[in-house]
Amino acid sequence: MKVVITGSRGKVGRAAVRRFVEAGHDVLGVDLARPVFDAGEVVPGRYVMADLTDPGSAFAVVAGADAVVHVAAIPQPTGNPAHVVFQTNLMSTFNLVEAAVRFGVPRFVNVSSESIVGNFFPERPFLPDYVPVDEEHPLHPQDPYALSKAFGEQLMDAAVRRSDLRAISIRPSTVHDESNWEENLGPQVREASPESANFGSYVDADDLADALLLAAESDLPGHEVFYVAAADNAGGHDFAATLRQHHGDAVELRELDRVDASGISTAKAERLLGWTARRSWRDHLDADGRRLTAG
Repeated sequence: MKVVITGSRGKVGRAAVRRFVEAGHDVLGVDLARPVFDAGEVVPGRYVMADLTDPGSAFAVVAGADAVVHVAAIPQPTGNPAHVVFQTNLMSTFNLVEAAVRFGVPRFVNVSSESIVGNFFPERPFLPDYVPVDEEHPLHPQDPYALSKAFGEQLMDAAVRRSDLRAISIRPSTVHDESNWEENLGPQVREASPESANFGSYVDADDLADALLLAAESDLPGHEVFYVAAADNAGGHDFAATLRQHHGDAVELRELDRVDASGISTAKAERLLGWTARRSWRDHLDADGRRLTAG
């Protein structure tokens, strides 16, 4: 397939490009970073620099594609003014979807977010109705990032109503790669944090890339939404005990498939996409949350 991967120079985008190229697809990466012209510096796939909030640029990169994998976004609401986060994320998605519909692209993979529930960056306190959170949980976004992702999923719904486009939205948990395992997850490995908005859930960037590949190759009709997360929580803590210690009976605890379960259910992705998390924090960190050394 000819696949457009947006945000291709970011953490998730880099992993996705590698995975799609390894799978034999013709990949066009798109991002705001300048192209590499120096001989000897190899970046997998082809690449073009484009601002996707510009409709013309979005149409230019989507033309001729068999699938669009939309990763690009401002990844949280705290580093930019609220209107910039919302406009950038929403309009880039709108422009790409519009281009995909008009060009008759068969498949659109939209990277949404676990924060769509409302648990990250709330201005007023928030707890989920139940855990592990699944795709049936109500959405209560407060911040501009989560709102942009919620509206992005609605754009997918509208697109499949008015065209033959098939869409899948992936809601990843917090994503980690070799650049941030120790810094981000190390403290949670040492001690389960009551401030963890997703109860220690996380996902390896390469596991997420696997999910994106399965989504792009899928023939599922309409618009489906999937959470993806590692099977365990950071640190392998007793999930039920940690929940009761920090939140009492404020959150309903539903059936767990393991003692150290994630706060996010991936049963739907396993059932319909055939995706299973194959990587864990244990591949990168020791029991004290320190980076494992080679050898």
